[in-house]
Amino acid sequence: MPVYVVLLGPPGAGKGTQAGIVAKATGLVHISSGDLFREHIKNQTDLGKQVDAILKRGDLVPDDVTIAMIRERLTQPDCANGAILDGFPRTPAQAEALNGMLAEFGGKVDVVPYIQVEQAELIDRLSGRWVCRAHGHVYNATSNPPKTAGVCDLDGSELYQRDDDKRETVEKRIRVYFEQTAPLIEHYRGEGRLVDINGAQEIAQVTEDLLKALPEQAK
Repeated sequence: MPVYVVLLGPPGAGKGTQAGIVAKATGLVHISSGDLFREHIKNQTDLGKQVDAILKRGDLVPDDVTIAMIRERLTQPDCANGAILDGFPRTPAQAEALNGMLAEFGGKVDVVPYIQVEQAELIDRLSGRWVCRAHGHVYNATSNPPKTAGVCDLDGSELYQRDDDKRETVEKRIRVYFEQTAPLIEHYRGEGRLVDINGAQEIAQVTEDLLKALPEQAK
């Protein structure tokens, strides 16, 4: 029976990093809705063309289009044992649609790990991020600073801060996440599927806690 995991966590919680590690450890496929959008747009699929046009208008991608993309990905052979979903669902309505879809594949949402990190730490993590212009090497002013301020250790190019990582933008992204996702968190908590994970720990400890939260057949 396939195992389906919905991984929740605010920007800066390390969700993408952990999803990659857990996918490798379990053999489950990591499905990021953002990556799926980019892949479909790049490959100019019918769904990709729809999404591209919607995003260019500045609109939100409708649920039915997102769900069609997720459904198409889950039908591929590498998802036979299940998947870790990252970035979908975002609302209780999407969660209900996901339940219906997974039932068709003979599965259900088994567990919803929620990586929790204090808001102040999230802001520090994200607003401290600097990237080199030459090859995109990533530094953090607090946890991984360059040897020389403003210069990449590896290629000597200038470090700059993306607009997304500027403090005021970061604060807004985090606020929007909590406003939008709070109903989904409560939805899964009410179903008894939510498992709180302390995301302020070392990466290896967060991974260990995530693996413990998974059902036996995924380990």
